[in-house]
Amino acid sequence: MPFEKINNFQIYYEVHGEGDVVILLHHGFGCAKIWNNIYPRFVEKGYRVVFYDRRGYGRSERGDGFPDFYETDRYRPESVEELRVLKEALGIKGCHLVGQCEGGVVGVDYAAKYPGEVKTLTVASTQCYGELTTVELNAMKFAPRFTDLDPALKARMVEWHGEKAEMNYNQFVKYGGAYGVEYFNLRPVLPLVSCPALVLYPDRSSIFRVEQAVSLYRHLKKGELAVFPKCGHNTYEQRPEDYARTVLDFLMRHKGKEDQHDSQSVTCLA
Repeated sequence: MPFEKINNFQIYYEVHGEGDVVILLHHGFGCAKIWNNIYPRFVEKGYRVVFYDRRGYGRSERGDGFPDFYETDRYRPESVEELRVLKEALGIKGCHLVGQCEGGVVGVDYAAKYPGEVKTLTVASTQCYGELTTVELNAMKFAPRFTDLDPALKARMVEWHGEKAEMNYNQFVKYGGAYGVEYFNLRPVLPLVSCPALVLYPDRSSIFRVEQAVSLYRHLKKGELAVFPKCGHNTYEQRPEDYARTVLDFLMRHKGKEDQHDSQSVTCLA
C-alpha cells in the first residue's frame, strides 16, 4: 500500500488511471474508502484520480498530539499544506479538486491559497456558515458517543478507521475539525477562489439546510449550483451515478477554459 511521509506522519494515498488529475477529498468522518464507488467512473473517462486519508483518518497515522492538532486552528492550514506536499511528491501541478463536506473546506482553502494550481473546484454537502457552533450542531445531529451509534454506522466507522474507530468518532463528533467550536464561516474565503467552482448539494441533508448551498454559490466568482432532489447528506453514496455524471459534465464544460471568465449558472437535476 502506498504511503508518503508528510510532516513525519505516514499518509496513505491511492492513484488510479492516466490523464488530467482529479483529487478527491473525503469528509470529516470518513476516509479515502468513501470514493470506491466514484473514482472508477472518472478513470473510465480518462482522468488520473488521486485520493488519500488525511492525518489521523483511515490508514494514515494520527501521531502524538493529534487532539491538539485537530481541535485548534492548526487543523485547516495544516490540512492544506498536507495536500500541497502530497501533490508535490506525486509531481502534480494543476489539478481538479472534489471535496465532500469537510473535504470541501480543504478544497476551498487550497484553491484560495494556491489559485494557480486548481483548474476547477467541486464542493459537495459543504457547510457555508454556522447557524450554531459546531459543538452545538453535532450534539443535535449525531450520537454523542461511539457506543451509542446504530450498529450499521458503528460497522461503517470500523471499516473506515479500524482500531481507531471509537477514538476517532468520539473526537470528530465533539469538535468538528475544520469547523472548530465557534460559528463557522466560509464566506470570507470564497471570493478568493478564482477557478470555476461547482456547488453540489442535496435538498434533504440531515445536517445542513439547502440554503447553505445558495450562499456558497453566491459568494463564488465563477460559481455553479447543482441540487439533487430527494437526496440526503452523503450525495456520493446515495446518488453515485448522478454525482459522477454531474462533476464530469462540469469538468468537460471547463476543459481548456480554466482562465476564461464564466458567468454564474444554476443547475437542478430532475
